[in-house]
Amino acid sequence: MFRGIPRLFRMDLRPSRRLSLILTIGLFGLLFGVREVYGDVSLLVEEPYGFFGSINPTGHSAIYLNHVCSDSPTRLRRCEAGEAGVVISRYARIRQLDWVAIPLLPYLYAVDRAEEVPDWVEAGWVNKMRRQYAEAHLTSLISATKGYDSKNVWPQLLGVAYIRKIYSFQIATTEEQDDLLIAEYNDSDNRSRFNLFTNNCADFSRRVLNFYYPHAVSRSIAADIGITTPKQIARALSHYSHRHDSFELNEIIIPQVPGNIPRSHANRGVIESLLKTKKYVVPIAILHPYVLAGIVVTYLTNGRFQLAKNAPVIPVMEQQQMLIGARTEISIVGLESSEQ
Repeated sequence: MFRGIPRLFRMDLRPSRRLSLILTIGLFGLLFGVREVYGDVSLLVEEPYGFFGSINPTGHSAIYLNHVCSDSPTRLRRCEAGEAGVVISRYARIRQLDWVAIPLLPYLYAVDRAEEVPDWVEAGWVNKMRRQYAEAHLTSLISATKGYDSKNVWPQLLGVAYIRKIYSFQIATTEEQDDLLIAEYNDSDNRSRFNLFTNNCADFSRRVLNFYYPHAVSRSIAADIGITTPKQIARALSHYSHRHDSFELNEIIIPQVPGNIPRSHANRGVIESLLKTKKYVVPIAILHPYVLAGIVVTYLTNGRFQLAKNAPVIPVMEQQQMLIGARTEISIVGLESSEQ
């Protein structure tokens, strides 16, 4: 598929690289290892990018399930040996669907195999990879009227790591929980009810996480005026883990792939956006200084949170092997008690 694309798309497997891969695969066994009995659900908090991201810097959120795979973008099933799971999320303008499931590697890099992942990209290459993968595997999502929508649809579903940095927050699940989730979403009415303020991507992530751990995460009235944001979900999940000793939360950072594509920027909550975005804070300071003072107090008391503060940044080429490679059995202390 990529014979005409330069050597940048071939993995460097020099001895030093092989050793690095072995070491990082072992690390992934600790962070994202698939267990014989347990799986994982991960909250993916993705940085905003582009013009819309500068206006609404909350970013995007999705859910990664490493024991759940898909027969189609709208049909979930248990994973078979060697499969790496799916990413599911709520989107706008995608065939009137409420949620879509995409295999992990294509979601991050728009390719089928790890050795096809580039270590440096240009925008034209990314568009080509997305189109080739979509036309080969996702024809059901290509609109009969709009055709291949390279602006609104595919950047949300394929090659996300080319346009955003991603923060991952992973927690353990059981086979029974995964099976219940599969049944729940396969039987649900998958029709779009997207609303930026009341039913957005972060609301979807919140409901999935609360499906596994009831009341674990919630929106914030003070920090986000009641709008669910990706950063608030991560903040709530982190606070939940601090309150429950048996709750094991692992964090990693998936970096944006180097290239000539503009870099994404930091996720912000609603109040934080008003305070730190110049196009908002300057008019507020001039016209309503007392309102600005209230925003500052609200942010300092309710809105501060640093995403994945101590999480390791996983280099791109090692990361591919880690996400689909070694799987190890790790005991989960206290998981059973947390479900009771």
